[in-house]
Amino acid sequence: MSFLVYLLCGVFGGLLGGMGMGGGTALIPLLVFCGVKQTAAQGINLLSFIPMSALALAVHARSGLLEKKGLLQLITPALLFSVFFSLLAAALPAAALKKGFGAFLILLSFFQFRAAFRAKSGEKCPKKVFGRKKYFPKGYGQSP
Repeated sequence: MSFLVYLLCGVFGGLLGGMGMGGGTALIPLLVFCGVKQTAAQGINLLSFIPMSALALAVHARSGLLEKKGLLQLITPALLFSVFFSLLAAALPAAALKKGFGAFLILLSFFQFRAAFRAKSGEKCPKKVFGRKKYFPKGYGQSP
């Protein structure tokens, strides 16, 4: 695969990853579309996730967009299940991973569209970002 294709995949993955939406949501399908095997695309995503998440985390922390409440209860099972499902993914054929990831994206899309159409437009609340006042939708960056 050419340098330009990897560069464009990195741009789209970084765009979503920087917003905290998970760069793999775009990166994995883009890499597969460009001819990379599903298992390799998932591995590339995991490797690229480390520096992307570290930088995005620093920006979100500086912007005051982090909620630390319940973090331990989130991280502990996430680590345990990530080990289990990593082993499972290594044992599954690429076709099963593609179908599973596709089903996940469809389900995610459904919930995102539903939330977007239920949201009331025009509700805004001020939030400081890098020392300047910015306006975000009401409830942005707050736990439910």
